[in-house]
Amino acid sequence: MTSQRQAILDTIDKNRDKAVQFLQKMVTIPSVTGDEAAIQAFVADYMNGMGLEVDMWETNWEELKKHPGYRPVDRGYEGRPNIVGTRKGIGGGRSLLLNGHTDVIPVGNGEGWSDNPWSASIKDGRIYGRGSCDMKSGVASHILAVEFLKEAGVELKGDVYINVVIDEEVSGHGTLDTVIRGYKADAGISGETSDLAVQPACIGRIWFQIDVQGKPAGIQQRYLGISAIDLGNKIVKAVQELEDHRVATVRHPLYPSAIDSLPCIIGSFQAGNYPSAFPASAVLKGSIGTVPGEDHEGVKQSLVDKIAKVAAEDEWMREHPPVVRFVGYDAEASEIPRDHAIVDLVSRNFTELTGRKPEISGRQGAADTRFLNSYGETPTVIFGPGSTAVMHANDEYVSIEDYLTAIKVMALCIYDWCGARD
Repeated sequence: MTSQRQAILDTIDKNRDKAVQFLQKMVTIPSVTGDEAAIQAFVADYMNGMGLEVDMWETNWEELKKHPGYRPVDRGYEGRPNIVGTRKGIGGGRSLLLNGHTDVIPVGNGEGWSDNPWSASIKDGRIYGRGSCDMKSGVASHILAVEFLKEAGVELKGDVYINVVIDEEVSGHGTLDTVIRGYKADAGISGETSDLAVQPACIGRIWFQIDVQGKPAGIQQRYLGISAIDLGNKIVKAVQELEDHRVATVRHPLYPSAIDSLPCIIGSFQAGNYPSAFPASAVLKGSIGTVPGEDHEGVKQSLVDKIAKVAAEDEWMREHPPVVRFVGYDAEASEIPRDHAIVDLVSRNFTELTGRKPEISGRQGAADTRFLNSYGETPTVIFGPGSTAVMHANDEYVSIEDYLTAIKVMALCIYDWCGARD
């Protein structure tokens, strides 16, 4: 290891407490999707203090709707800015974009949590709190990697862009709007949850709703009606059969466990509207996972066809077919080549730091990399300290050691990819 690379790692070790406190501060700022103003202001102020060129802007919702990557959402983006902090290089190097989001899912009233969800408390080598895992630790690793490189006296040749976005949990439009604004780089790294695995791919996710109409009847003459619950149970079975078929037939080398990677489920089943009334209608909601290479619209059609087939086999539903709609979250799967230079670089630096070869896998969750890969001309790999297994969970946490490792890997990757003055 060269003296300059060692100086980078020494600087990070020296600033261990600062790194932990920085992430704790981020976690203590509530930032449920739709309420990201405070966390974005904190991040922008911090990057300004680092001497970065900070571009902070609000998405033009009407302009966004014109883009083919747009998906319908219920609210606009006033008071919810995106950020790019740029560290300009001296020239002659490659550019790198570091992408992450600060919005998090709701915590309710804290039910099921052992502590305040925004406490950022430390226990057994972990920082707890909503967003600690997904994905404020990833964002913090990007910011601090750039800061500690500067503190170590490194002058980069290529430009580095720290892209911190909102609305990832609902749409990913923050990253899409970053692309629309014109930001792109020779490569990108997303700090999404990966358990420090190097992930050139992410799955897609399709939300759907199925409206079922039975035959109304009074409760005393319920035998004259057709229960939407009974019909809905046939739909649930059909969706399970579709999952079974997909698990048995869909293959991708980065997703060897199809049962884990291709969920196709009904997650919500609401029927009837009163305890003493016959259930004449039902609404079923669910989601389908997809892997890179699949026809996204074709997968949707397979669900439509499956429900139509089941309806045709039922005397009532044949004449009163369920209505399948695709509403809410809709993200396509995405990947870059496994042998891409940025994948190799992250892998090599992880091995240099830990002495272990990284797991090379596909992320079993959707990610904003789809916009960078498909529209942004920025081939992007996923590498982050959080665990996909505990994201969105009560008592969400991140390992402090994994977080510090991520900062080191990020710093060395920036140093190697962008190049530096001797």
